[in-house]
Amino acid sequence: MPVVPTREILDRAFSERYGVAAINVINDLSMEAVLAAAEELMAPVILQTSVKHVKMTGLDAMYAMWVAYTKDVRVPVALHLDHCPERDVISACLAKGWNSVLFDASKLSVEENQRQCIEVVAEARRYGADVEGEIEGFKRTEEMTGDEAQHVQSLETVVEFVRATGVDVFAPAIGNAHGTYKTAPHLDSQRVSDIVEATGKPVALHGGTGMSAEQFSDLIARGCAKVNISTALKIAYMKSGYDFMTEHPGDYDPPKLFAAQRAAVMEMAKYHIRLFGSEGKAW
Repeated sequence: MPVVPTREILDRAFSERYGVAAINVINDLSMEAVLAAAEELMAPVILQTSVKHVKMTGLDAMYAMWVAYTKDVRVPVALHLDHCPERDVISACLAKGWNSVLFDASKLSVEENQRQCIEVVAEARRYGADVEGEIEGFKRTEEMTGDEAQHVQSLETVVEFVRATGVDVFAPAIGNAHGTYKTAPHLDSQRVSDIVEATGKPVALHGGTGMSAEQFSDLIARGCAKVNISTALKIAYMKSGYDFMTEHPGDYDPPKLFAAQRAAVMEMAKYHIRLFGSEGKAW
């Protein structure tokens, strides 16, 4: 199965009420390891790239890695640009071949966000790509005060944004945050159901690392077809490297270190794929 549109992956998951792991990769090793995990479990998967890593690696190099690693892939996969407020980066990624982008204009007014998002959707359509939208920014976990779910836009505002822009998936704030939760987050799960019922669109769940299995199951059943995982990959990658060097002091053979990191990233990816119910869902 070649690379497919992000919307094709999400529409199937949304219809059947399972979640697709959307995992942020940081380099060639993590990209290959996540794809290998998805193939082993015969699961669709979305690989996400941050603006920071696209700039650090280079647009051409990042996409060349994607092409090389997905050339013979046997499961449905898509490449997504995560949280990007920069229109020039969005344009460059769409032109290069990214399957979808998240236009993050949450720091702008809803009106200006909506105006620009309409333009981004029109641009993406010219490349056969999809767009994720958001109108409420996500804090980092260390910035949480416990009342995040109260500071959101009205359902009417969300519905109008989704209708006017034509985004393919919407990312709401429900008390979630990026990073590692110190305690279980208090989530407004009903908001997901309300948005799904009012728009008919799948929802993207951000800040997934550290949520409980019960929270994931509940939110996926409500329509969270795309489940973002970023911090968990960074922890797996960094901790496995630290553990290897701690257990093998003086062993400066990079392939051995890389093998340990690859194994850790694969296990992390497989854990989440199974948790979200997408194992065996490849077509």
